[in-house]
Amino acid sequence: MLYGLVLTPLVGAVIAWLIPGNRQRPLVLPLCGALHLAMTIDALLQSPPPSHAGWIHLDPIGKLILLVVSVLFMVCAVYSVGYLGYRQERSNRVLCMGLLTCLSAMTLASLAHHLGLLWVAIETTTLAMAPLIYFNRNARSIEATWKYMLICSVGIALALLGLYFLAYSTMVAGREATLLLDPLIATARQLSPAWLNAAFIFLLVGFGTKMGLAPLHTWKPDAYGEAPGLVGALLAGGLVNCAFLGIMRIYQICMAAGNPRFFQDTMVMMGLISMAFAAVFVVRQADFKRMLAYSSVEHVGILAVALGLGKGALFGALLHMVNNGLTKGVLFLSSGNIHRSYGSKSCDVVKGALARVPWSGGLFLAGFIAITGSPPFAPFISEFTIISSAFGEGRYLVGAAFLLFLAVIFIGMAATVLPVVMGDEPQGLAPTDYRDRLLTVAPPFLLMGIVLLLGLWLPAPLRQLLQDAAKLLEVQP
Repeated sequence: MLYGLVLTPLVGAVIAWLIPGNRQRPLVLPLCGALHLAMTIDALLQSPPPSHAGWIHLDPIGKLILLVVSVLFMVCAVYSVGYLGYRQERSNRVLCMGLLTCLSAMTLASLAHHLGLLWVAIETTTLAMAPLIYFNRNARSIEATWKYMLICSVGIALALLGLYFLAYSTMVAGREATLLLDPLIATARQLSPAWLNAAFIFLLVGFGTKMGLAPLHTWKPDAYGEAPGLVGALLAGGLVNCAFLGIMRIYQICMAAGNPRFFQDTMVMMGLISMAFAAVFVVRQADFKRMLAYSSVEHVGILAVALGLGKGALFGALLHMVNNGLTKGVLFLSSGNIHRSYGSKSCDVVKGALARVPWSGGLFLAGFIAITGSPPFAPFISEFTIISSAFGEGRYLVGAAFLLFLAVIFIGMAATVLPVVMGDEPQGLAPTDYRDRLLTVAPPFLLMGIVLLLGLWLPAPLRQLLQDAAKLLEVQP
């Protein structure tokens, strides 16, 4: 079953490559997405045993990542059929094949209990996503693609060096070198502290680059700004979570090693720096898709702060990972519709979206309200859980800084979003062929409904899964 989850999208990628027609090829995406989602639900219910060598295992943390990735991909796959119907001027062969390859790699990352295999899966996502960022094939998209490739490749290389340090820490301790997660956790107290600390720093920098933690985020504004909306949704809601998974794996080992203060304080510091960067650069953004990139920098900072706080904030971190991934899907898909309708991402051109594309404009506005932590949407619950934990643990400065950055970012995003969706359309705006239709509006509308539902009611199975995953992060030797 677990191998099938990885192989099914790869088979779909080959089929997509062989189909000659631009109109028929996108249909492979929802078919593979539906099959993958069904297999994911079956795996979550059955909890299959780990592979013989222990390299592949679906634990509660992996289940959360897999569930978010599968749901988000399914929604984006349905959206892609409507979106690519407007983009018949260029071949979508590479896009369809790349999306399915990326789904396979993200699935492998969620299943990997060997950290080397996890590294390979995350590096595969880097390679698979690069041509998708270049889909529009203009000067800015090629610049964004090269920046993404260069910075993320350097980051993932540093993560590889961190894995070498981690393996060497077992050798210094007189044990057989391994990168299997369970043996590393079981023997964490015997690992060399110096080499473990070095491994943590390099892995945090490496996976943090892929995740987009500031000041390692410099690829994000260009890549998010130039990629199609459905690619941006998978970057912000899928790849970010896979990189965060890499950080959570080393976090598990470090917690089991004892003396966690160094690791937790480093996470809190990196998280607050990310939120501070986002607060500065989100203000007066002239491009609403680049604004979403800085919003992503903010939310990966929130995840890092929550992980660093530990204890009750761990539940909030995992819930926020789910909420952020789904809400970013709403924002990127609806912003892609607005971009297609106006033929521009500039806030000087795009005004009155509620009048021109009422469904997409309304979803973009609702997504903004949700992602800034406003009730009754799900991000409010997860952010409130994290803030409550900070003050409950006596981390008053951290909690105060957290609230300050949230307030500044809310004001900054409002200054961009409200003029985009409110008011009248600019005079003399050139007409485009885009109109709100079922296939481009229903997918983000469904995601928005889930985000609202999770803010009002957290289903018992999901709550239990979150609690089980939080217990893994509180691992003790």
